[in-house]
Amino acid sequence: MLGQVLAIHAAHAQTTPTVTEADIERAKRSQPSITEQDVQRARERNRMPTDAELRRVPVPSTPNIDALPKPATQAPVDLEALAHGFDAQTGQAALSPKAGPVLLVFISFAMPEATLSRLVDQAARTQASLVLRGLVDGSLVHTVSRVQQLIGTRKVAVQIDPQAFDRYAITQTPSFVLVRDGTQPQPCAGGLCVPGNGFVTASGDVSLDYALSFFQRSAPGFARDASGFLKRLKG
Repeated sequence: MLGQVLAIHAAHAQTTPTVTEADIERAKRSQPSITEQDVQRARERNRMPTDAELRRVPVPSTPNIDALPKPATQAPVDLEALAHGFDAQTGQAALSPKAGPVLLVFISFAMPEATLSRLVDQAARTQASLVLRGLVDGSLVHTVSRVQQLIGTRKVAVQIDPQAFDRYAITQTPSFVLVRDGTQPQPCAGGLCVPGNGFVTASGDVSLDYALSFFQRSAPGFARDASGFLKRLKG
């Protein structure tokens, strides 16, 4: 048995390759040799630019900000007029301080955009006031941005007056209110109220001229005031 083990070990030892000095020399000769000339050629191919060459490179010019296109100028939104609707002490947010009848258009941003745009245009021509119940997302900044987007360059008064919705019993938008010339608010349980014979209302997705014509036909006492606004609209 011992003789067999020695024989196997001897056979295994004969099959193990032996590395000679000649093998080592051949491996050395097969490796690439980097000379000083190779290093110099690499430096020349990938050299850094000189100061003179860098000075010849054109420097990018600073952009002229004044030459950039500017957005179209829009009429500023009157923040005081928007916020004045919350003044419960005066009660005048929904009544014009100037003499003459008052035309109010109650709107909301939930209305179709085409309807809103039409009413803004007609309110600007008749000098009517647009009335909103409250702020967009509870933010005055968001409200101003949305109002500015809606009215653009058109000159139209916009007020935020939740009390006006209660004062004139407005339950839907759009609604139209024509307040008779000389009508004054009176103290009441809700703050200030407008006498029932001092205004007329109409509701529905109609144009402003349709609402004014309706006032002419259905409320003779307001026909003269309605006619004045219609003339502005058609003029």
